[in-house]
Amino acid sequence: MTAIDDFLSYLDESPSPFHAVSSSVARLGAAGFHVTSHAEVDDAVFAESKGVLKHGGAVIAWSWPRDSGSGQGVLVVGAHTDSPCLRLKPRPNSRAAGLSVLEVEIYGGVLLNSWLDRDLGLAGVVHSVDGTTRLCETRRPIARVPQLAIHLDREVNDKGLILNRQSHMRPIWGSEGGDVLDLLGIGPNEAFDIALFDVTPAALVGARGEFIASGRIDNLVSCWAAVDAIRHADADRPMIVCLFDHEEVGSESTTGAAGPLLEHVIDELLRVRGLGNSRFDFLRKSLCLSADNAHGLHPNYPERHDANHAPLVNRGPALKHNSNQRYATAARGAATVRRIAEEAGVPLQDFVSNNAMPCGSTIGPITATRLGIETVDIGVPQLAMHSARETCGSSDPLALRDLIFAAAKASSY
Repeated sequence: MTAIDDFLSYLDESPSPFHAVSSSVARLGAAGFHVTSHAEVDDAVFAESKGVLKHGGAVIAWSWPRDSGSGQGVLVVGAHTDSPCLRLKPRPNSRAAGLSVLEVEIYGGVLLNSWLDRDLGLAGVVHSVDGTTRLCETRRPIARVPQLAIHLDREVNDKGLILNRQSHMRPIWGSEGGDVLDLLGIGPNEAFDIALFDVTPAALVGARGEFIASGRIDNLVSCWAAVDAIRHADADRPMIVCLFDHEEVGSESTTGAAGPLLEHVIDELLRVRGLGNSRFDFLRKSLCLSADNAHGLHPNYPERHDANHAPLVNRGPALKHNSNQRYATAARGAATVRRIAEEAGVPLQDFVSNNAMPCGSTIGPITATRLGIETVDIGVPQLAMHSARETCGSSDPLALRDLIFAAAKASSY
């Protein structure tokens, strides 16, 4: 299997953050990493030279050679497992116009129209009263959000589509009534976090397979690249990969980047190695790559970009800059990453938003603030960000992985 084939499989295996954690853990476990859940941690776990800690929709993996001291810092690579989507409400069953419809909540900055007229499945996690947890999914198409016919909205092509988030985004899933939770095997006393997803598999598209089309490219491309880099890393330098949940809604949760998870893991890794008093010195020699996608130059909307800072698809990852600290990249960190990329032969671009269109943010500023670590925001250029089905170049995921791999081998930051 080629690396791109593995990435496509990773996308298909990961219809929810919890599935993305499972997909990541499976690859890391097969590479010899010791896997532990958040509820089972002890000193022996953090003493492992290759370890994985999974916690809900987040996972942290480390590769820490036994003879590494405080003389060299750590490479931290951060990404996020969640994507904008429709999620089931706790009481999801409803009826309208003789049809069974699902009551959903809009999660994150969803491009609403992209969810219309798609074949949708359901996937997520279920928690039982006995404390057990299981993944839940149905990959066959069971739901759709049908668009209103043009005969009933004749000005839609001229004035644009307006969707009410509460009343227009309810998927239909049957005509005979029933309980969608029964279909998913969810009992009356169980709690769940279930998302809808487009069941169309990830695919190479274009005359020569130049592009990848899939749901959740933002930000599973960064998750896959980080996991693939650390599982093949053989560098002497410590490396940590942290895949957080809830980035799309602000990161403020126990499994989000604004929570204490990464900070606690780093403290424990240092403590069991006798480096607890070296935290400041250790982190000042370290580097964090905050990997999240960038807006590639759109051929039909060039005026929405800054012409001199609009990265092109299939031309390599982009350094993401914002002087208002929406991205964490500063000149020192940018110079370091440019040197690493040049030595590794990885092409690098620059991304700055059009001033008239303020950019979003990433986990980068959050991580830099919590840890005081030099942080650089990077990302693969993509099109249709936050669509139910996004597009990126087929060579860029490999370039991002190679850049991360090269950073792990760098002699200094």
